[in-house]
Amino acid sequence: MRVISFNANGIRASARKGFFGWLAQQDADVVCIQELKAQVHQLEADKTFYPEGYHCFYEEATSRKGYSGVGLYSRREPDEVRRGMGHEEFDAEGRYIEARFGDISVASLYAPSGSSGDHRQASKERYLEHFMAVLKERARACRAQGGELLICGDWNIAHKEIDLKNWKNNQKNSGFLPYERAWMDELFGDAGFTDAFRVVNQAPDQYTWWSNRGQARAKNVGWRIDYHVVTSGLADRVKSAEIHPEPQLSDHAPLILDYDYAL
Repeated sequence: MRVISFNANGIRASARKGFFGWLAQQDADVVCIQELKAQVHQLEADKTFYPEGYHCFYEEATSRKGYSGVGLYSRREPDEVRRGMGHEEFDAEGRYIEARFGDISVASLYAPSGSSGDHRQASKERYLEHFMAVLKERARACRAQGGELLICGDWNIAHKEIDLKNWKNNQKNSGFLPYERAWMDELFGDAGFTDAFRVVNQAPDQYTWWSNRGQARAKNVGWRIDYHVVTSGLADRVKSAEIHPEPQLSDHAPLILDYDYAL
């Protein structure tokens, strides 16, 4: 099972940069896209955004046009599609969509960023509190039913010092605040989830996002904020993990993981 997570930073912009041509060569079973920056009606008229061979689902932001939004493509038709995380504020921002395929569910997540100001960081704090409860309940439900959950996306937090280049200078910045990192500790601890990338790749300098300033990408001064987060039954099924910084399809790079699992 090959699963791709990709923050497009505008799906129409990434399409112009060649995303769909690149995707056609990847043989992915499931593709999770974040930050659509588009409404569904703007995509429906162009078959580019409904690639051949995939069932395509979009969850747009309704509270603000041209903002946020997530998508999910799958080779296999889902048994069920769940939209939203049960919170009015974040569901209106189009931050979560999940598809169930038998005993495994795959979700695309775009977590809030707090970098644009205190009001956005306050929103991020509300999200962290609400979504942790959702995650724990989903993990319990999966265990009870013998199923697994894989959540792909831009979590907007670098977990450890190894996950960003300039960690010393970012300890007071959104995305690497102590309580955000503690939240990730809980996610990969008591909540019962695993950072699938680190199961097979413990190397430094592995980043999925770079600032557009200061030639950050050319110098590989980046952050690893895009994750595959899995329940325990998938943790030992991770076969490989790759970040694809080239071609440059967005300010994020696609993250591809292969699992020893037949979808």
